Amino acid sequence: MKKYFILFVLLFPILLQAQTADTLTQEQQSWLTKSNRHEKNGWIYLHLEGSPKERGFQHGYLLAKEIKDALRILSEEWKYQSAMEWSWIVGKAGEILTAKVDSENIAEIDAMVEGMKSAGISTTRDELVALNGYMELIWYWWPTVKDSFKTNSPEPKKQSCSSFIATGSMTTDGGIVLGHNSMVGYQDPFCNIILDILPEKGHHILMQAFTGFIHSGTDFFVTDAGLVGSETTIGGFFPFDEKGVPEFSRMRHATQYANNIDEWCEMMKKDNNGGYANAWLLGDINTNEIARLELGLKYVGFEKKKDGYFTGSNVAENLNILRFETKSEETNIKYSSVARRVRWKQLMKENTGKINLELAKSFEADHYDTYLKMNNPSGRTLCGHDDLDPKFSSGGEPYSPGGSIDAKVIDSKMAKQMSFIARWGQACGMSFDAKKYLEAHSQFDWMNGLLKDRPSQPWTEFKVGEK
Repeated sequence: MKKYFILFVLLFPILLQAQTADTLTQEQQSWLTKSNRHEKNGWIYLHLEGSPKERGFQHGYLLAKEIKDALRILSEEWKYQSAMEWSWIVGKAGEILTAKVDSENIAEIDAMVEGMKSAGISTTRDELVALNGYMELIWYWWPTVKDSFKTNSPEPKKQSCSSFIATGSMTTDGGIVLGHNSMVGYQDPFCNIILDILPEKGHHILMQAFTGFIHSGTDFFVTDAGLVGSETTIGGFFPFDEKGVPEFSRMRHATQYANNIDEWCEMMKKDNNGGYANAWLLGDINTNEIARLELGLKYVGFEKKKDGYFTGSNVAENLNILRFETKSEETNIKYSSVARRVRWKQLMKENTGKINLELAKSFEADHYDTYLKMNNPSGRTLCGHDDLDPKFSSGGEPYSPGGSIDAKVIDSKMAKQMSFIARWGQACGMSFDAKKYLEAHSQFDWMNGLLKDRPSQPWTEFKVGEK
């Protein structure tokens, strides 16, 4: 009897999948034949293809379990931080964001709802808009209104990444090299998704993404127009315009339809709402040009060159954005953004003419603390380790469960092949054990069930059309 029970347990997922497949229409089954999902070294690769309805259905159906978990994590985090229900912020997404999302993106989101439903999981259009726009809602809109609720809800912690792009005399072959790692709270929904999107209209896209996003969120991408890009958030940014178009909708539209850097930037600037304000590092392998677009709300910084580099560490370089639209300091090296900004300058100077993919990997995994002037993995290093940092000097929250959660690199040769190399987990390869962490730092025990292990994973190449 025990043997048959074990056999049933092993076969149950297969039987359930077959049962679910039987409920699909022939049209839905045909949509799924164009897509595929596979997992590799901590990453989930998802190929989506066709019309907005086809792509959305494929996305929702194949990633339903992970999207459900992402929504669970976000709802629990929101409830803890604000003492308010998830349904409330979903309602605000409907009021503030949904009507401003363009028709193609809304069609894709609606089809995701349908795909998840066919996989046995219920959600709504507004909930998936809240998921895609949670950075804008929780990091930018909520701080503008929370005082009216007389709440001591803490200021949301924004993503803080480390990125560079170099070209010309900076690199070994004169081509473009781009590197990026994402630094967020370890409890946030995983961004271990590699989206390979072949749309009915527009450009083929390969990008990293958060679970359930139609855009990227971490923002690392390459398109068949020859564009590569990444971003780092503009630290201390505060303006937000409810009348503008959500950043996630503009980013996806620009990445799918722009033919060059200038077009991409114009699409991002149109109807800007100030949400998720970033310094975008962009490259065009057709012209060997690189650019930095700092997109504030009222103010915009833009630079472009064919020789040199740009870096990002959450300090606004445009003086108008820095002084009028942020609350950041740019000289206090005790703080992560400033310490990493100094480190980027050191690395670029030391490695002029030498930069390639291998050096890019080492940059993103760098542990040199420019404040302490020593190798010391912490919240101040390019490869961030807030969980190891007592922050005695920087004034931050000691041992906060966050830091670098990935790393990606690409050069012109890889971009021509629509591929890049990525590492899931810490950029340096250090592992994270959630149980041991919570045992050592019980002040964060509310994160039980939210924090997950991040074992060390190898660097892995991804390209379009994988099976």
